[in-house]
Amino acid sequence: MAALAVIVFWGGLLIAARLYPSEYDWRYITVSILLSPDRDPTGRSWASGGIALGALCGMGWAGGLARLWRREHVGRRPAGLTALQIGCFFMAWSAAPSALLPRVPKGHEVLAALAFTGLCLGMIQFGFRTIERTLARRMGDSAHRPRLYAIVSAGVAMLPILLAGITQAYVFSERPDLSWVGLSWRDHGIPPYLSVAFWEWITCVVISTYVLIIALAAHDLLNDDHPTPEWNAGPGWRQRVDPSRYGSASIEPTRHSCTNGP
Repeated sequence: MAALAVIVFWGGLLIAARLYPSEYDWRYITVSILLSPDRDPTGRSWASGGIALGALCGMGWAGGLARLWRREHVGRRPAGLTALQIGCFFMAWSAAPSALLPRVPKGHEVLAALAFTGLCLGMIQFGFRTIERTLARRMGDSAHRPRLYAIVSAGVAMLPILLAGITQAYVFSERPDLSWVGLSWRDHGIPPYLSVAFWEWITCVVISTYVLIIALAAHDLLNDDHPTPEWNAGPGWRQRVDPSRYGSASIEPTRHSCTNGP
């Protein structure tokens, strides 16, 4: 389902960019332009449809993971899934026609900000835990290395957002003469890395890749036939183990450890 969400999302945006009535240079034209009925009247429905359907697929993926965790695992579900679902909900709503958006100033921008916040919080929380536990199981190391790699992967996913903020702060303070980003920037030789559109598209690529990595890691954990104490440790990450699979000794994971029963 996560792969379907990414495919639908990118399919809609790429078709909309292809149908753009003039030259579309992703380095200088933002994604929101593809949603404008005035700027991209033919491709607008493809962009909004891809974003909305991709978000709904993301909601289904997160909800499916939550149900699987309740069925296969003891304890509460991993943190981040609820935030992911909320972010996907606002993402789908932000792509709706203007008539369906809240009648408040900058309603689209408000919904987009809520979607962005929910998606980032959800991915960081759920992604960090999932990648950490997957690496701990594969590497046989429950200490520092899996956590370090999980931190690095989350940092890489959020790096484009940080760089976008830095570059826009620079443009605001040092280049107040510049108008909103567009092809005129390219004509005046403004480098792409100062463009918010450039970092917007880079962020979409990086986050899409991170979602696929999280999905593969979560699938690996849910289909693990030989759980380890390292995986079972920690709230929200304990598996219900069938004693018959391991002989007469029963295995009863606790909140912080996995011990053999009498």
